[in-house]
Amino acid sequence: MSIRQDTRHLYLQVIEQIKRDIENGIFIEKQKLPSEFQLSKSLGVSRATLREALRILEEEGVVTRRHGVGTFVNPKPLFTSGIEELDSVTGMITKSGMKAGSQYLSAELIEPTEEDRKRFSPLDLHNIAKVERVRTADDQPVVYCTDKIPEGLLPIEQVREADSLFNVLEKYTGKTIGYAVTHIEPIGFHERISPILNCEPDQALLLLRQMHYSQDDVPMLLSSNYFRPDKFSFHVLRKRV
Repeated sequence: MSIRQDTRHLYLQVIEQIKRDIENGIFIEKQKLPSEFQLSKSLGVSRATLREALRILEEEGVVTRRHGVGTFVNPKPLFTSGIEELDSVTGMITKSGMKAGSQYLSAELIEPTEEDRKRFSPLDLHNIAKVERVRTADDQPVVYCTDKIPEGLLPIEQVREADSLFNVLEKYTGKTIGYAVTHIEPIGFHERISPILNCEPDQALLLLRQMHYSQDDVPMLLSSNYFRPDKFSFHVLRKRV
């Protein structure tokens, strides 16, 4: 259907129409969109206008363009959260109405690296518990987690039995995790982690590195969480100052 009767910029109309078609099920998740020629003709716009719309849709994560192959509809994330809201992975999954679970890959005491010592300063580290887990939602893998906890805060036996490390840390230490310093990094296909999360070969991951602190500023938990971006999305509330 032509959209030229609208008075807004054409590429904005194209973006809205494609989003509407996805919402209405005309284009479904992981489906390849019609060719640029077919799509531009059906919308009544030039291919240049269509390409600009598709470029913005890709930036927004609505579609993925594969050179020489075509444009595909991305799955809508199951979980969304404000990055300023500190919640555990368990909490995010549970709030979405799904069952949170864990698949333990390893849990061991290791000697901390120099970087670990800097991150956990001013604590005097001797050993740290390192835990590798796959977090699941209704038994489907969605997040790969590597967590490091000072041995003095939580014995390894408690770590191995924990589902939510937030909960067991707070219960065992009597301290509440008050805030986290977070670094966000998009990464490409990971040879080990991507297959574990059943990612497509060209699918990137979203890495959140977080140091969690108690309300009295004690470093308690260092996490590296690899999220499937088709399952999770994060947003930030920014206020003018």
